[in-house]
Amino acid sequence: MNDLDTFHRLLTPEGQALLAELRDHDPADELAAATRLRREHPAELVSAALGQARLRQRAVAKFGADAWRMYFTPNGVEQSTRATVATHRATRLAALGVRTLADLCCGIGGDALALARAGIRVLAVDRDPLACAAARANAEALGLAELIEVRCADVTEVDTAGYDAVFVDPARRSKARGGRIFDPEAYAPPLSWAVEAARKAPVAALKIAPGVPHEALPEDAETEWISDGGNVKEAVVWFGTGEGGTPRPVPGGRRATLLPAGDSLLGTGLPDPSAGDDDVPHAPVGPVGDWLYEPDGAVIRAHLVADVARQVGGRLIDPTIAYITADRLTATPYATAYAITDVLPFHVKRLKALLREREVGIAVIKKRGSAVEPEELRKKLKLGGGRKSCTIFLTRVDGAPSMLLGHPATDPLTPGR
Repeated sequence: MNDLDTFHRLLTPEGQALLAELRDHDPADELAAATRLRREHPAELVSAALGQARLRQRAVAKFGADAWRMYFTPNGVEQSTRATVATHRATRLAALGVRTLADLCCGIGGDALALARAGIRVLAVDRDPLACAAARANAEALGLAELIEVRCADVTEVDTAGYDAVFVDPARRSKARGGRIFDPEAYAPPLSWAVEAARKAPVAALKIAPGVPHEALPEDAETEWISDGGNVKEAVVWFGTGEGGTPRPVPGGRRATLLPAGDSLLGTGLPDPSAGDDDVPHAPVGPVGDWLYEPDGAVIRAHLVADVARQVGGRLIDPTIAYITADRLTATPYATAYAITDVLPFHVKRLKALLREREVGIAVIKKRGSAVEPEELRKKLKLGGGRKSCTIFLTRVDGAPSMLLGHPATDPLTPGR
């Protein structure tokens, strides 16, 4: 029995009963559970159900409660879009007037589900028969089958004419080596093919890795970097203008969007000085003030650090470091603020003595532009049982290795220097 046949067995009443029994399955008891279940069910079906239970448990982080009703492949769990991000993209597409969409490289259908919930009719295409079977099962399980047509085919051979929009999510992992693919032209299909397919559609969105080189981005499109809970999840290249709605794609624009709140910053599209570009005006650089801002990762990836610096009336502490400093606290959703109490040259013994003197027993250690590893430093500090806390920044200030001490701005006991 092949994987596809076994998967279809999971959809039978016997398979459903097994999955229901394994709903709250403890992986530590898997051997005992497998032995018990194999007395009453075929071994292949028990193995498939146990594997699906493991995948569902992993998928809860991305899909929440829906994961317990969904079906996954190992690649599907790894590569599918987090539900919060997929919902954001689907909402934006619907606001642009999209009512029908071709979802190319749909995988297990995570994006198709979000699109259908936004009222968009979806053609979901993938060349992997097992992924397509999971996508169909997911559409059925979540009551969205009427809005989602799943087709097993090579996406490069699918005619997308007549659809309001195209969404492409190329594979970015090597089947041979299992690792991430960093060259956009090594995606499957290549980014160049996806861009050409996008340009033929009234509206299009291409999901790519957030670390994509900016020089690989098409200038006739907007690129949006999305973070969720402070972690950068993906980048999306947007084409077209749609029928209206906001935000409309801005050719050449660079956008940072922060979920779950949905704050979105559209920048100038110019490279940021923190990325090491010398052919554009640099953000101002100056001494460390009372406040330090740590920009969200999406802001950094989008090269919008200088834009945030202008928002808060701040400056960079070093021309190549993405830390912003200011003399006054200005609220911004695009960076986390810290009250700075000390700016010192890097020196482990001095830092250790200072923390002991202040009875600091809890330290959050951050680094940017420093060769020192936080965990190695933590071992050397040998923090005692003090109840006070401190945030330590290992970085460079105007080229010099430095350590900044402070506290989050939300801490009521954080005076400036």
